[in-house]
Amino acid sequence: MSGTPDHALNDGTRLPAVGLGTYPLDDAAAEEAVAGALGLGYRLIDTALNYGNETGTGRGIARSGVPREEVRLTTKVPGRHHGYEETLASFEESRARLGVEYVDLYLIHWPLPRVDKYVDTWKAMVRLREDGLVRSIGVSNFTAAHLERLELETGVLPSVNQIEMHPLLPQEELRAVHAAKGVLTESWSPLARGREVLEDPTTVAIARDHGVTPGQVVLRWHTQLGAVPIPKSADPGRQRENLDLFGFELTAQELTTLSSGRQRRFGGDPESHEEF
Repeated sequence: MSGTPDHALNDGTRLPAVGLGTYPLDDAAAEEAVAGALGLGYRLIDTALNYGNETGTGRGIARSGVPREEVRLTTKVPGRHHGYEETLASFEESRARLGVEYVDLYLIHWPLPRVDKYVDTWKAMVRLREDGLVRSIGVSNFTAAHLERLELETGVLPSVNQIEMHPLLPQEELRAVHAAKGVLTESWSPLARGREVLEDPTTVAIARDHGVTPGQVVLRWHTQLGAVPIPKSADPGRQRENLDLFGFELTAQELTTLSSGRQRRFGGDPESHEEF
């Protein structure tokens, strides 16, 4: 593995403390970004069937020369494939596009509570893990109630819940649920929409005090809160910067200041958002 710290998951596997997101890159851009990022030391790569770049992501992993067993590859089942048999078939489609024997982390992309098939989907994912085709299973955009239902009806908790999280949406309550249940928090859109967080005078001042960039401050905020950020970047310089988070430490006051209680969501509401 690279020099990046990692986390132990509740299933005995481990996940690096920062990863590379690939949305909304196309296949060609994803191949370049993934190959380059792995060369820089990234070992966690995040894609999804709905991103339309699984083929490019798989090619980037193969091209990088990094041994497959060192890479933690994530993909996600989309809403249109919810259901037990549908999920098993969807996984095989993803595996073929990625060109891999197994996937390290397989997530339900959105819960779609109105459709109400996420428990059946979860049961299929448990089977995929039991069959050795998936190392770890998790969810994305699930609420505390959704997690509790999975646990109640299947007895199996996700290893990971990937949620929208950034200083404008610190997710304190859900992170507390995760901590109590042993579920790792992953952060999508970890820098929010960029400027609003990165140009905030508080963020800029903290960055200046530590001799780092505002982006590094925000990503370090995630890692010190125990969350795994997965920033997307196709730029090698930015990729390198986003990985270089462990040579400085924010103070408790700085963490609190960055988590200022704002609650601004840029993505969908998990209770109602439908993405097929």
